[in-house]
Amino acid sequence: MKAKELRNKSLEELKKLEGELRKKIQELKMLKALKKLDKPHLLRLTRKDLARVLTVIKEKLIQK
Repeated sequence: MKAKELRNKSLEELKKLEGELRKKIQELKMLKALKKLDKPHLLRLTRKDLARVLTVIKEKLIQK
């Protein structure tokens, strides 16, 4: 997910996406702890996506 795509979304959509990503990170951490995570790089990519979403949310709040 690119920051350019995220900037076109509304603040409500970004907040919803943030919640979804946080939930996904929690699930991936659980799978990792149980040694059932086949693709461990997904955890890192999801964390980076969350960071992008949070950055765009912060940018939008500052612009207001």
